[in-house]
Amino acid sequence: MTLSSTSSGLVAAVIAALAFGTSGALVKPLLEAGWSPTAAVTARALTAAVVLLPIALVSLRGRFSALWRGRWRVLGMGAIGVAATQLAYFASLQTIPVSTALLVEFLAPLLLVGFVWAQTRRMPAPIVLVGSALAISGLVLVIGPGALQAVDPLGLAFAFMAAIGCAVYFVVAARPSDGLPPVALAAFGLLVGGVVLGTLGTTGLLPFTATFGDLPLFGWTLPWWVPLVIVALIGTALAYVSGIAASSVLGSRLASFVGLLEVVFASLLAWILLGEALSPLQLAGGALILGGIAAVRADRTPLEPVVETTHHGDAAPASSTVPTH
Repeated sequence: MTLSSTSSGLVAAVIAALAFGTSGALVKPLLEAGWSPTAAVTARALTAAVVLLPIALVSLRGRFSALWRGRWRVLGMGAIGVAATQLAYFASLQTIPVSTALLVEFLAPLLLVGFVWAQTRRMPAPIVLVGSALAISGLVLVIGPGALQAVDPLGLAFAFMAAIGCAVYFVVAARPSDGLPPVALAAFGLLVGGVVLGTLGTTGLLPFTATFGDLPLFGWTLPWWVPLVIVALIGTALAYVSGIAASSVLGSRLASFVGLLEVVFASLLAWILLGEALSPLQLAGGALILGGIAAVRADRTPLEPVVETTHHGDAAPASSTVPTH
């Protein structure tokens, strides 16, 4: 997948947000059946990597030097964008509510705005500040105002680490490709992330359990591998490839703001598939997020090349303890 225009980048970013947003409803049955979060995320990442690797090898066309040149991007994507973000998110859930952890993790766009501000020592354009305020206000409404509460400081620190990991995902994805196709970065990044998580789980450093019986999914009783394969194909493989392709066109900042739509899509899917009704406040929050994205998109101020040409979690319904992208 190679994109060349802002419009196609926006479409890819929306596809990525929608794909990531499906993960909550698909992984939740696995967790309820006895899978540990580490096992679920490891299986999801490795399965997606296996699916993408043949496509990635074809896309490279024997140009493995591009993979070697992009080795630090691959390691950064896998170790931080996939593994570290997941670990920090789940560590935060030990002591703080899911809604609070999601809210903090999705502050990643603000971290990127702040990073540019600190790096350039130039205050962001007013329209960017307005867009940031609209988007974060909308995020609070979609996730639920209850996310704003006093919580355990250590859990909050882990949630902020997840936010940093999320921001790193977008920064790594937006760096110049130097011949490395988005599908290759996604495939090898997921492979690295899955191996790191699997090693931590199988060595006993993290809980690592899985069950292999039938489980309920959207009113049917299906084998355990059905939701795993679906979330690997859509919520992981498609999500990461389209997200990386979008970031390479839009830059890290705009891509991260469009990524906030993930929580909107997750809530919509939870309503459609799981019967978790949307409230008027959540609908209003979705509108505010769209307004914030439009405001950030309207800014034409050039950013430093190191940021713009250089971010799990899948969001989940606030009532579910599920992996984030």
